[in-house]
Amino acid sequence: MSNGLRAAALGMIVAGLGLAGPVSAADNVQPAAADAGGYAVNPGDILEISVWKEEDLLKQVVVRPDGYFSFPLTGDIRAEGRTIEDVRRDVASRVSRFVPDPVVSVAVLEPRGSKVYVIGQVNRPGEYPINRFVDVVQAISMASGFTPFAQLDSIKILRREGATQTAIPFAYGDIAAGKRLQQNIVLVPGDTVLVP
Repeated sequence: MSNGLRAAALGMIVAGLGLAGPVSAADNVQPAAADAGGYAVNPGDILEISVWKEEDLLKQVVVRPDGYFSFPLTGDIRAEGRTIEDVRRDVASRVSRFVPDPVVSVAVLEPRGSKVYVIGQVNRPGEYPINRFVDVVQAISMASGFTPFAQLDSIKILRREGATQTAIPFAYGDIAAGKRLQQNIVLVPGDTVLVP
């Protein structure tokens, strides 16, 4: 460990005793990455974080179910719902107390938290990883389509936002006829397509 990192570690001990400055305001940032058009980090995602020329500050971290991850010299950082650039700036800000002018890189190694679920009367129910944009019809296609018993006009998309869960109706017959196409919404990680 370099002398700079030893001093930084001592600084973290002082911070842990409550003798350091206030907690960063970034901890209170609400998820807004989707609104900004960037990739929104999800619990379960694996990130790689590095600080240039600091070998001890190259780590792969898993975003915990509470939306945070831990990294040396920074403590816990909120990642859920934030863009990679937001996370990078937060890490750089916190590390800069110990490493002058840090060059920080953050990359998504595995977007494990980006999944949707398709259940009920489909041929292959289960969880499916999603990338940028996947709509309801595409998710049904990933599940290999409907069984003969599916009630095509009674499909629901279950979406949880905090403690609230909503059911969004979806009538496949309208989509197949080229009507009411606006109901073929883009899914967000964690959505469940329920085909009765």
